[in-house]
Amino acid sequence: MWKRDESVKPATPPAQTPVTTPSAPVAVAPAASEPRTQLGRDNVNIGKSVIIKGELSGSEDLTIEGHVEGRIDLKDNVLTIGPNGKIKAEIFAKAVVVLGEVTGNVTASEKVDIRDNGSVDGDIASPRVAIAEGAHFRGAVDMQRAGAKAQAKPAAPAAPGQSQPQTQKVGA
Repeated sequence: MWKRDESVKPATPPAQTPVTTPSAPVAVAPAASEPRTQLGRDNVNIGKSVIIKGELSGSEDLTIEGHVEGRIDLKDNVLTIGPNGKIKAEIFAKAVVVLGEVTGNVTASEKVDIRDNGSVDGDIASPRVAIAEGAHFRGAVDMQRAGAKAQAKPAAPAAPGQSQPQTQKVGA
C-alpha cells in the first residue's frame, strides 16, 4: 500500500520528478496495476454489473465478471470468464479460461481451460483443451493444429467413416 502513496507524492512536487525522470512516469501511471506490469501484460476487468451487447475486441488480457452477448475477439490475448461471468458469444482468443458460463463456440490459438464449476455449451477449437472435474461441457472438440492438418490427412484412411479424425463429441 505504501507504493500507492509514493506514486501520488512524486506527481505533486515537481522537484522530485526531474531527479527520477525515467521512473517517475512509470511509478505514477501503473502504480495501481504494478502486479500486472510485472507479468508483462495489462489486464482489464469487466465487473459483474456490466452488460455488453455487440462486438468486444482489444489488445489486452481481459477478465469478464459481467454479461456479454455477441462476439469477443482477443486473438493475441488471454480471456478469463470469471465465476460470475455469463457469456453468449463467439469467442476468439489466444487462451480462454472459463470459471463461469459460456454459450457459444470458443476458438483459441493456444488453449481452452474449463475449470471447476465452469460451463461451456458450444464447440471448442484449440490445440490444447483442459476440462476439470466438476466442469460442464456440451459440444464438439477440434484439437487440430495448423501444422498437424497435413499429418492428419494420411491418418484419415486408417479410420474410415470419420471426416475429422481428431474431432470428439462429448455430451454432459
